[in-house]
Amino acid sequence: MTASVRAAALKISEIFLSLQGESSRVGLPTVFVRLTGCPLRCVWCDTAYAFSGGQTMSLPAILAEVAHYEVAHVCVTGGEPLAQPACLRLLSELSDAGHAVSLETSGALDIGGIDARVKRIVDLKAPGSGEFARNRWQNLALLTADDELKFVLKDRIDYEWARQLVVDRRLAAVCPLLFSPVAGELAAATLAEWIVADRLPVRFQLQLHKVLWGTLRGR
Repeated sequence: MTASVRAAALKISEIFLSLQGESSRVGLPTVFVRLTGCPLRCVWCDTAYAFSGGQTMSLPAILAEVAHYEVAHVCVTGGEPLAQPACLRLLSELSDAGHAVSLETSGALDIGGIDARVKRIVDLKAPGSGEFARNRWQNLALLTADDELKFVLKDRIDYEWARQLVVDRRLAAVCPLLFSPVAGELAAATLAEWIVADRLPVRFQLQLHKVLWGTLRGR
């Protein structure tokens, strides 16, 4: 490990073991590394506690805590993890340690430069999020079949926007697509019915961790 990597540090909101609640890895035991800070303020955000606070940890300390849980899958999330430049080193070091690593990012920041071994789960912001203008559309050209594109939808307007984007940009040919309802805003069954009616080539998903444990933090 180089001196620069040893010196790297990140502000960490929490590190915990749970089941992956979203993406194609849903249901798998996963260590979550939640970084502090986010430049966005989505109206439906459910992790606002990660906007501030947390503790500064060295990269070796983070790796040691992750290793303590003895599971293969690791998800780096936030907040917005890419807001901290040292996140890129963390992703590479976790991959070097043999973990299957995924990154959850808002899509507002550049996803170029991320270790190719990392599954990038990019959350495009729909109009109802209040942060639509922050989407970095150049990221779409960087996606590969190993990545995933997520849409969190608040209402019919959001759904029609996402549906049109999927069709116009032929996104289903790029990578797996995930459609989720905003909890408490859009009924899950309603979104499911829209997807089925339109025969849209996307995967409907609920947040499994909320089904199991509600809003309990650290689960």
